[in-house]
Amino acid sequence: MVPLVTWTLIALNLIVYLMDREGRIFGPSRVFEDLSMRPREVVGALFGGQDRFSLVTLFTSMFLHANLGHLLGNMLFLFVFGSGIEEALGSWRYVLYYLFWGWAASAAQIYVDMGSIVPVLGASGAIGGVLGCYFLLFPANRIEFLVPPFFIPVSVAAWILLGGWFLYQVVIPQPGVATWAHAGGFLAGMLSVLIAGGRAKVLRGREYLLDRDFGDDD
Repeated sequence: MVPLVTWTLIALNLIVYLMDREGRIFGPSRVFEDLSMRPREVVGALFGGQDRFSLVTLFTSMFLHANLGHLLGNMLFLFVFGSGIEEALGSWRYVLYYLFWGWAASAAQIYVDMGSIVPVLGASGAIGGVLGCYFLLFPANRIEFLVPPFFIPVSVAAWILLGGWFLYQVVIPQPGVATWAHAGGFLAGMLSVLIAGGRAKVLRGREYLLDRDFGDDD
């Protein structure tokens, strides 16, 4: 199965990044700066009768990135884990879940920091949902990658890698990073699998996926 949705999401994020910077690879946001999500503005739109436009940013912020490193890091995770989830869920259901995970991630960040006016942007929350979904569906799959600075090859079970990623978001503060959005997206991804009936039901008819290793060298 060709992961059309995953590739489309990656392409869309790349295109929006370049459009936002008027074709430049580096530099700050220029065109879509006002489309980042700001928790206080969203809360005001929901409960304070303020301009409802802020609600649109719950969607648009998922496709904006602060810099090239932010973009490439997110797209790497989406590339490595997205295709397996797309094949397990089916393309259309994957699209709906991806958007839901992004919204759930924003809701988590808003909940823990309602008064913040700091822009929240990036695909990290929705991709966190991809990781949470993968964590329950393919925990034993081996993920292969290279560890800098000497690029030593490492192979680790998905549940260890993704579980460690989740704990890192929750336990270790990262200034300037919406870690609760990451964690909220991850939990939303796990919840999606449980609501859908669990691992066995989601993968029914697709058991061949359990014998496949998904990995990437970077």
